[in-house]
Amino acid sequence: MQTVKRLPRSAPPSRLDMNDLPQDLIANVLSFTGPRESCRLAVVSSTFWSASLSDTVWDRFLPPDILSILSRTTNASDPDFASNKKDLFLRLCERPILIDGGRKSFSLDKRTGKKCYMISSRDLHIIWGDTPRYWKWVPESDSRFGEAAELVGVCWLELKGTIPTTMLSPSTLYTAYLVFRSPQGGYGFDHQPVEVSVGLSGSDKTVRSVYLDAGMVKRKERGDGSYEVELGDFFTKEGVGEGELEMYLAEVKGGNWKGGIFVEGIEIRPKEAK
Repeated sequence: MQTVKRLPRSAPPSRLDMNDLPQDLIANVLSFTGPRESCRLAVVSSTFWSASLSDTVWDRFLPPDILSILSRTTNASDPDFASNKKDLFLRLCERPILIDGGRKSFSLDKRTGKKCYMISSRDLHIIWGDTPRYWKWVPESDSRFGEAAELVGVCWLELKGTIPTTMLSPSTLYTAYLVFRSPQGGYGFDHQPVEVSVGLSGSDKTVRSVYLDAGMVKRKERGDGSYEVELGDFFTKEGVGEGELEMYLAEVKGGNWKGGIFVEGIEIRPKEAK
């Protein structure tokens, strides 16, 4: 009977200690996740925590044209802008900056790092907006722009905001919102919807109806006393040439007078997951 020789048992492989990995390697891996995931992984170990603070990570989360955007603000000398990339990212998520002469604001979406903008009422095209009988520009201390457009009273309501699509993040589903206040409740909107649409200028758009009156729709409160109503969605296709995104709101069919709202602007931000 032939004897079978047993081979010597090899020693089990040593367990890999994540703390032994080079910090630069960990930082590079984290940069391919996302802002939220990077913060979660930072609690794995002290090495991950140190790597998560690296500019390598947060430079990838910031828009590639961030320096160009910062050059358009009067606060470009703000010390926060010269700090590390993580602090800059969080600063732009929590405190929008004014750009383009204070007519727009820029911020970042904390979940994704995508660009967010708000077009001030001063930068909107408002029919009869320069006629004090119908519209007035009033100081607004709670507004990031310091003022708002007060709708005194009109029977023909029409306003439009535009922004180049190249200013937005590519391959992103955006939602546009009208941001306004109605301290006295407003009037003329209780049973009359307004028509809204979002899409490229010069293209066919889907028009839908929304209500600005609190009794007809659940307006979303923003936490600063203002409200927002959704105007529509738009997807920015990567590789598509320059175009102009147009956001439109009108009530021209009812014929009734309406007023009492203060328009702050139109905000465009990545669509929130429900």
